[in-house]
Amino acid sequence: MQGYGRQMISRRKPALHLASAVVTSAAFAWACGGTQPEPAPPMPPAAADTAQPTAPPDAPEAAPTPAEADEFVATLNKELKDLWTERERIAWVKSTHITYDTQLLEAKSAARVMKYLGRRIKEAQRFEGLKLKPDTARALHLLKFSAGLPAPDNAAERDELATISSELDGMYGKGKYCSKKLIGKGLKKGEKIKGDQGCRTLGQLSEIIATSKDYDLLEEAWSGWRTISKPMRKKYTRFVTLGNKGARELGFQDMGDIWKGRYDMSGEEFLKEMDRLWLQVKPLYDQLHCYTRARLRKEFGEKRIGKRDPIPAHLLGNMWAQEWSKLYPRVIPYKGKGQPDLTKQLKKKKYDGVKMVKLAERFFTSLGMDKLPSTFWERSQFSKPRDREVVCHASAWDVGMEGDLRIKMCIKVDEEDLITIHHELGHNYYFHYYKHQPVMFKDGANDGFHEGIGDTLALAVTPAYLKQAGLLDKVVESEEADINLLMRRALDGIAFLPFGKLIDQWRFDVFSGKVSPANYNAHWWKLRRQFQGIAPPSERGEEHFDPGAKYHIPANVPYTRYFIARILQYQFLRALCKEAGHTGPLYKCSFYGNKKAGEKMIAMLRLGASKPWPDALEAISGERRMDASAIIDYYKPLMAWMKDQTKGESCGWD
Repeated sequence: MQGYGRQMISRRKPALHLASAVVTSAAFAWACGGTQPEPAPPMPPAAADTAQPTAPPDAPEAAPTPAEADEFVATLNKELKDLWTERERIAWVKSTHITYDTQLLEAKSAARVMKYLGRRIKEAQRFEGLKLKPDTARALHLLKFSAGLPAPDNAAERDELATISSELDGMYGKGKYCSKKLIGKGLKKGEKIKGDQGCRTLGQLSEIIATSKDYDLLEEAWSGWRTISKPMRKKYTRFVTLGNKGARELGFQDMGDIWKGRYDMSGEEFLKEMDRLWLQVKPLYDQLHCYTRARLRKEFGEKRIGKRDPIPAHLLGNMWAQEWSKLYPRVIPYKGKGQPDLTKQLKKKKYDGVKMVKLAERFFTSLGMDKLPSTFWERSQFSKPRDREVVCHASAWDVGMEGDLRIKMCIKVDEEDLITIHHELGHNYYFHYYKHQPVMFKDGANDGFHEGIGDTLALAVTPAYLKQAGLLDKVVESEEADINLLMRRALDGIAFLPFGKLIDQWRFDVFSGKVSPANYNAHWWKLRRQFQGIAPPSERGEEHFDPGAKYHIPANVPYTRYFIARILQYQFLRALCKEAGHTGPLYKCSFYGNKKAGEKMIAMLRLGASKPWPDALEAISGERRMDASAIIDYYKPLMAWMKDQTKGESCGWD
């Protein structure tokens, strides 16, 4: 999902599985030039819930009935819609106008939802074992696993958990690193900082990581960003303790059990399924790692990158080494053999943010889908206001859960943001086509489906489509151009896969107690070495808390959804291209303009979360099992090319 100039929380809706007590977006203020840290607002007492039980306290409880379960779910849908709509409106205001007060309002509304869900989950347990209508049973199943951050019953602990969540999020979002070594470094062309003392936001530090070839400067920027997470360790430890207490009060062993349960399979089956999918794609990743390491060794020397060494994490063009697309100019297979520069074409044809969004909308309408509502154009944020701090991170919203669709971006006229817009509108159209569903079903079939649809649209932005859309005058047809295209996409999509898997694996081990706080950092780097074949540029002891330097850890956003999305996007693409009658290489397919492919997509989107995900997968692909073989099909020419290029290399790492 990543690699298009966005972090990994690209949509915004009141989904059942949103795992943060305060799912704030303030952490992305850096993208627009973040501000200095300030104390997080204290958590106010949660407001009283609506719909309190009406039975007398001492009245004997009658045996539950299926009819009561139906009524319970109907009330749940109504009350959650009210609560979530209120929360999302507040969150929108906070994201488009970041102040102390808007942060406080969001924390208060999130705590209210957290308290309500905890109560309702417990109340629903009385219906277990009853023979229920399928929709009622499905809604109760989703409710059971809805509290990604379960609050303890104790009011003080619940408020403490909400406060810690807000504080962790704020510590990330307002983090900066100051060093005299950075004076004049990490600034984009034309950017100046008055009285530059070498203080840099994440965006500016990331600019160094993406563009510099100075080994020591790269290490300074990489290590510097990780100073912002050191103070998080104590808070995160308490966060885990309180969240796990809330989970146990709901009948789970820990928070990880709740996250895994969302996938219509047991926790053990879920972990095995993720391992199976990873093993399907691992040979492709290993080959990409081997090729990239060999190229970087030529640049930095064998003393810094040995033949069997993991790759130093600060050399891969991304602050977290989660995708390597910024390395493309340095590892490009055939220089000067690619497609025309799309960013130049956009500027040549005088595109602005709104025009780029309208272009992306035409992709969907070409499939027979509806136009976006007029309110979308009135209420979305397409550019950064000059008068206030906003969250520039790209996200898609359905604020009222009934079609109040919006996107929030600070659009740049470039290739990255054009692809991001296609991705975000994928979310919006998902919202649109399941808006008729009850609130409990207004979500993707599983965590990965929403991101997977957006990512599929990103893959469909092919040179052929861009020519059809009038952005490219011609498409370069050559084997060299094809290999370049595949390499560029692999540096994003394939490089990401092990990172997408290990984030939650680390958390599952932490939540379960398998890893104690005394070994948080050691286990983090053990997994990163094991799966990604990377290592820190210097020793990282337990005085550090490097997991906290990645947004999704302090924000408590589940991450496996992105790993799954990267699998599903190729599976979706293969199915839609087959429906469209495409017969050539998969990487050349765009289903732009094909109504049959649109019908298949709509059939899946309309289901929302009303059916188990295998049913939704079958609706679009005819398959009931997630399958990574489509990735191997897509990159087959690149795989063969890389094997030829790495003859004599000792692939793998010690």
